[in-house]
Amino acid sequence: MEMDNDVQSNSKGGFHCKLCDVHVPNRASLDDHLKGRKHKKLSSVRATRQAQEENSLFISGFARQTSQLQLADYFQQFGPVNEVIMDKEKGVYAIVEFSEKEGLQTALSHPHHILEGQKLRVKPREKKEFKYIPKKKQDPRSVQLSLEHLTQGLCQAASVNEQMLKVVESFQLSESEKKVRSLLVELLQEVFTEFFPECCILPFGSSVNTFDIHSCDLDLLLDLENTKTFQAQNKGSSEQAGEGQSEDARSEDSILSDIDLSTASPAEVLELVAAVLRKCVPGVHKVQVLGTARLPVVKFSHRELGLQGDITINNKLAVRNTRFLQLCSGLDARLRPLVYSIRYWAKQKQLAGNPFGGGPLLNNYALTLLVIFFLQNQDPPILLSVNQLKELACEEEECVIEGWDCTFPSQPIAVPPSKNTEDLCALLAGFFSFYAQFDFSGSVISLREGKSLPITGFLSKEAEEGEGTDEQTGDSRPKSVKLGPVNVLDPFELCHNVAGNLNERTQKAFRRECEEAAKYCRSLQYQRKSAKGKVWGLVRLFASRSAGAQGSGREAERELSICIPFKAARLPDTVCSQLHSAGGLFREPWFEKVCCAVVAVLKDVLKCSVAPSDGSEVRDRQEEVICVAVKDTATSAHMDATAGDVTLTDCIGPASKNGQRVQETNNNFKPEICTSSPTKEYNPEDTAHTRVKRPSSTGNGSQESPASKKQRLDSGSKHPTAQWHCLLWHKVWAGRRKVRRDLLKSLQGDSMPEGGSVELETQVTERIAQEHPGGEKLLEFTLEAEVLGVTENTRTVLKLTPGEDHLGLFQDFFHFLESFLPKMTEKLLEKLG
Repeated sequence: MEMDNDVQSNSKGGFHCKLCDVHVPNRASLDDHLKGRKHKKLSSVRATRQAQEENSLFISGFARQTSQLQLADYFQQFGPVNEVIMDKEKGVYAIVEFSEKEGLQTALSHPHHILEGQKLRVKPREKKEFKYIPKKKQDPRSVQLSLEHLTQGLCQAASVNEQMLKVVESFQLSESEKKVRSLLVELLQEVFTEFFPECCILPFGSSVNTFDIHSCDLDLLLDLENTKTFQAQNKGSSEQAGEGQSEDARSEDSILSDIDLSTASPAEVLELVAAVLRKCVPGVHKVQVLGTARLPVVKFSHRELGLQGDITINNKLAVRNTRFLQLCSGLDARLRPLVYSIRYWAKQKQLAGNPFGGGPLLNNYALTLLVIFFLQNQDPPILLSVNQLKELACEEEECVIEGWDCTFPSQPIAVPPSKNTEDLCALLAGFFSFYAQFDFSGSVISLREGKSLPITGFLSKEAEEGEGTDEQTGDSRPKSVKLGPVNVLDPFELCHNVAGNLNERTQKAFRRECEEAAKYCRSLQYQRKSAKGKVWGLVRLFASRSAGAQGSGREAERELSICIPFKAARLPDTVCSQLHSAGGLFREPWFEKVCCAVVAVLKDVLKCSVAPSDGSEVRDRQEEVICVAVKDTATSAHMDATAGDVTLTDCIGPASKNGQRVQETNNNFKPEICTSSPTKEYNPEDTAHTRVKRPSSTGNGSQESPASKKQRLDSGSKHPTAQWHCLLWHKVWAGRRKVRRDLLKSLQGDSMPEGGSVELETQVTERIAQEHPGGEKLLEFTLEAEVLGVTENTRTVLKLTPGEDHLGLFQDFFHFLESFLPKMTEKLLEKLG
């Protein structure tokens, strides 16, 4: 029997149903399984599939534009046709299923099949063994539509605008899914009201903010403010009634008799919430209390609905953020397609969408705010800033939560429509161009003001210790913001950087992908549908880039460049205060300090000879110049930002051949940043810059040049620059790790420097110079420094140009500098002030 063919006996006892891939322990269980719904259904499906295969033909050779109806009409002459299934993606084959086997045999007996001048290849459909593939249980968070699934629908769209609308349709919750979530919220409201009278369950987050996706979490706020009032009133009435109140009168709020909501901690309240979920809500399981999180929460899952949810009791700002996103979606219909498309693009490029949460990736909320900020900065603006929306709100709509002003209109009708008429295709391309040229390192994105703010406004110590008030808007300024590679302020909680989890790698990857996407969006492959049936538009935008297409030419340009990024969080307080006073001109004083630190690393840590380049041009019309003076010793150097004007006569020469310096009077590392006014503080309105003074030329090997050849920073051009000529005397990279390890073993107690410190690395270089003294220069090179920013990330780019390199050592030296120079420069910058 067929049933017997599906059952196999196990060597260790029991039976295995090959059709259903089910193991049963005994004959009785096997009989129950064979009579069960699953086995019967699969048996019926298998029989249907086998009948279809027996009555079906495999057709190929027809024209690409041939439709299913044309094929059905042609094969109707041989017998009734049930269905025609085509390969829609490529359109190169089809399956024609007849109602009866006689129709199939008649078609096969026909010698030639011609359709629209094309000779068709007709053969019986290949018979395959029916195999049941069980669905794997997946975490709902990880269920995402694949690009292959989207490709067919996107390629059939007529324009990029239509493609973006299809992306929304593919990812958004269906009406039935929304209804199910709404019913669950109603159920929870009913249950919790029994235990917390007059409480309110408020959904927020992705389920209701108009940017919902399949299987997104159900975030809920349990508002207990009215319950606290109820409890206080009930407690007062109980005290007046004395002990006469019966147990039945208090049974309704018995759970409140064990806790005082006004004094209980969030963790204690959430334990009660978890108990209610476990015992009183049907279908809820996997209840977990996270009481120590930044925002304590109860996590749960619903078995039948396949939903995961969170309940919190103190997150009213999140509810207000949800209302804000709902308002933005209502103000302009272009926002939702942009957000959905950019979110999926970010996930495809591995910039967002960590299924386990956390990590250095963009979250959906941060991406949504980036899109809104982009639309705020269009000309004319598509969305208004939060401050502008605040002015349009009426008195009844005023809202302050936890001290933050959260006022904005409740209805889109209160806001005038935008005059911007750009379509979705142009806006998506504009998004990538906007952030490809954005200075993330030197800016803070503020949706409240609708513009990027200089990061220096968040560097002062006063901004961290206390809260100020904006004189123009009257809004609260942040007490403390966690600055990082990307800074996006929450629209209302102005001390919260929603992208604070990102690291340098993610920021660089986001910028690089934006550059590549902006470049692609300028091509016809993005703007026009392919007439040859090739993928186009969003499909190519979402696709991963091949390793070989990642700009080999650009790598060649940058292979001799070293970048030192601007990291505000790593700078000392005194430097932060100086940059804060500089305002939007902070890049130039920061560049001066970087130049001092770079020269100090090369000259004092690596014992190179460093002098201003003779080929440097005088572009600056100002009088102040950089003067780098380093007082170094055999073990360390000292940095001082307030020293006077000191020349480099004793610093840039080759010193002694073994790498030792003559001067040994100071054990602190302090390169001196010298200006023409030693006591003058940096003035943001003063465009004067520092420069490197060149040494004089004398008969003993030192050099001197006229004042007309002083090294200067360019204040008149967009990017200030500086240039030096360097000589290397020792193989400072060879065996450095071993020398460092031996040196740490030989030093003990207080004399042992901190691992990886400037002092330790200086001693390592000196030990290498002692073990391998050299009398000749190994190589020479030119170092040019340039500060970049405003339309790109603020950073100093060091370009190295090799000179004489008879021994072929420059590449090894450069690879060593790539990691060593930025690391040591940052450590010296931390010591400034």
